[in-house]
Amino acid sequence: MCRIRDLAGVAVVGVLGVYAPPVAAQSTGARFEVGAQLVTVASGEFDGADVGVGGRVSWRPTPLIGAEAEISFYPSDFPDRGPFSRSRVEGLFGLTAGPVLGRIRPFVKLRPGFLTFHEASEPFICILIFPPPLACILASGRTSFALDAGGGLEIQTTPRTFVRVDGGDRLLRYPGFFGHDVRLAAGGGLRF
Repeated sequence: MCRIRDLAGVAVVGVLGVYAPPVAAQSTGARFEVGAQLVTVASGEFDGADVGVGGRVSWRPTPLIGAEAEISFYPSDFPDRGPFSRSRVEGLFGLTAGPVLGRIRPFVKLRPGFLTFHEASEPFICILIFPPPLACILASGRTSFALDAGGGLEIQTTPRTFVRVDGGDRLLRYPGFFGHDVRLAAGGGLRF
């Protein structure tokens, strides 16, 4: 019985040794990244989803830690019915942490920033109550604190290119409370 387990253990180690990518061969010395992405957000406060495009720059002083800045632009009215915002701009600035495992880097992220709601493209009718509904507050334009917490996966496609998917909870500071949105992004870029 012990002999079979020993042989199975040797076989597993041998198979992993054959298929494990060499970590040193994957290192390019690249510490900076630029990328573009498609972003989707499912609003926790409003019945709607938002789609935008963005760009990201990052610096990795070590393979484990990265600092990044991202700007995304959501060009359409939000929400689809009864829009109170003609477009939005989101800026997130923070850290990622995760090991490099061959060509794959799973990571966690924490990025504070902002989300700017631009005023409604058409007059937005509000009822006269106190406090006013959230949509009425945002309809005149407003910048809110945002915090993106989550994780993702970065896959090296060539020594200088990568694809990245990430998701998380975007907390938004509204007047008097925090709202939660589900935020997903997918894109790619260059490493240098």
